[in-house]
Amino acid sequence: MAHQLSNGILTVDIASPGDYSGTRFDWTGFITQVTLEEGKHTFCVPESLHPGQGSGGIGLCNEFGISRAIGYAEAAAGEWFPKPGVGLLQKLDNTPYDFTAEYPLIPSEITAGRSGHNIMYRVNSAECRGYSFLLTKRISLDGDRLIIDYTLENTGSKPLHTEEYIHNFIGINGAPAGEGYELRLPGQAGVHEPESPYTSGLLQVSGDRVRWNAQPDRPFYCRLSGWEPEAADWYWELVHRPGGAGVRESGSFRPERMALWGERHVISPEVFAAISILPRHSKGWSRSYQFFTF
Repeated sequence: MAHQLSNGILTVDIASPGDYSGTRFDWTGFITQVTLEEGKHTFCVPESLHPGQGSGGIGLCNEFGISRAIGYAEAAAGEWFPKPGVGLLQKLDNTPYDFTAEYPLIPSEITAGRSGHNIMYRVNSAECRGYSFLLTKRISLDGDRLIIDYTLENTGSKPLHTEEYIHNFIGINGAPAGEGYELRLPGQAGVHEPESPYTSGLLQVSGDRVRWNAQPDRPFYCRLSGWEPEAADWYWELVHRPGGAGVRESGSFRPERMALWGERHVISPEVFAAISILPRHSKGWSRSYQFFTF
């Protein structure tokens, strides 16, 4: 059963675990829409507007191990490896891990409980070649903020080395990417490692801001700088000037890196948290999204 959290300021729609059944994104806290009730502004869009294309992402959905899949490198072809929030995946051959691929899957056991403006998930990972963990995630509302709290407990005999990020599929009020958007960073903005000359020509950097020179007609991707100032209390802010609404992400951790992905209808700033946990230890972190008008 899908859930909806609302406090009169924000209304947040959350899919049930298993509504998304792929092997990429965490099945828990799969946020499909956020509505700012003042003005009925919406913020979430699908990864792809074409059914059957893409990896099934929508809205605010997180992923573990996009570049550091737990236990994959030492697994033999045919053996299993764990992915937090998803389950045990089967390694098919000796090629590198591909986050876009669909692997055979044994889903994790997931429980969910709701109380007021909060929903809590617990995900038990089955023991797999010395890897085992318990993921706890709480989603809550506080005024105009959506807060996601995580705890990952290492219950296995091997250390965990991975990363977590949220693939923020954002389209404010459904407006396509382009000149009306502005991405603001707390420091001097920079575009790095663009995957193509197209990305370099599409994005314009001025001071602490990244703007779009045109509506994109294909995907774009790059790394970003400008989030690094230690005194900053947020990572990025995306506004749609014609719509008069925006969203700002902050968190309890120092990011490892930040990237920007998007295409014609969607903009996705991505902030990565590095995770290293010894056996019998745990790590907690949080993300906060503030939604506002101007």
